[in-house]
Amino acid sequence: MSFVDGGLNRIASVIKSGYMIGEQTSQKGFFQGLDPRVKIIFLVFFIVIISLKKNIMPEVFIALFVFILAVVSRLNLLSFYGRVLFLSFVFGFLVSLPSAFNIITKGELIMPVIRLEQPHDLWIYHIPQTIGITKEGVSVVGMLTTRVFNSVSISLLVLYTTGFSDIVRALKVFRVPDPILMIITLSYKYIFIFAKTVEDMHLAKKSRLPGKSPDKDERQWAAGRIALIFRKSRHRSEEIFKAMLSRAFSGDVRLTGFKEISRYDRFAGIFLLLSGVFFLCV
Repeated sequence: MSFVDGGLNRIASVIKSGYMIGEQTSQKGFFQGLDPRVKIIFLVFFIVIISLKKNIMPEVFIALFVFILAVVSRLNLLSFYGRVLFLSFVFGFLVSLPSAFNIITKGELIMPVIRLEQPHDLWIYHIPQTIGITKEGVSVVGMLTTRVFNSVSISLLVLYTTGFSDIVRALKVFRVPDPILMIITLSYKYIFIFAKTVEDMHLAKKSRLPGKSPDKDERQWAAGRIALIFRKSRHRSEEIFKAMLSRAFSGDVRLTGFKEISRYDRFAGIFLLLSGVFFLCV
């Protein structure tokens, strides 16, 4: 498989994952039945709690709590936590891994890695003679990784159980500026349009070739498609803007209002609020 075919497979997976998320929002579960405003407040409240905690154990308890919410919401746990673990590993563990070494985090050395002939001073950093992993550094890496893990899991929990239009409407209720809502909406819609356009181009090209193209031709084709997509994007954005102006668009995003919050949403919101206060006090 060429790199272009691999990239197209990845684009197809983006479309598929977006469709799967939309399917999961229609399932019956605890979080699917909640009002989007309650879920947005839950998301912001728990993200703040996760950022304030300075010990690993409260983060572990929050992770278990989110796991229970995912179970009662009837999510596909394999797909859900597969994505959570990947994002946590890349943006949590790998990013914070240098903090485990005594070059950055001083402390008790528990695992020597490299031994130099003598210590060195490089700009503001002091490089000791023995470079290794410290106990305090491991604690820092574990703390940052669990924070990212919990933040990603809570964010995906809300995204997997809430339709995109409901999220935008909830943000509008909480006075998020209209330009931000427009950027979010258009970006979300255009991701799938872009992915489908690129896939159609590639399939049209392959249908006219008897066999596999050389890698050089594949790279030239990819570069040409990038330039073409850029030009089409600019042209499409200008057409959309002119169409919006012709329909008397004034810059205000008008959305239909929500129904009154039900008793079920109130009890669920109180439960989530008390749970967050408990984690905050632990």
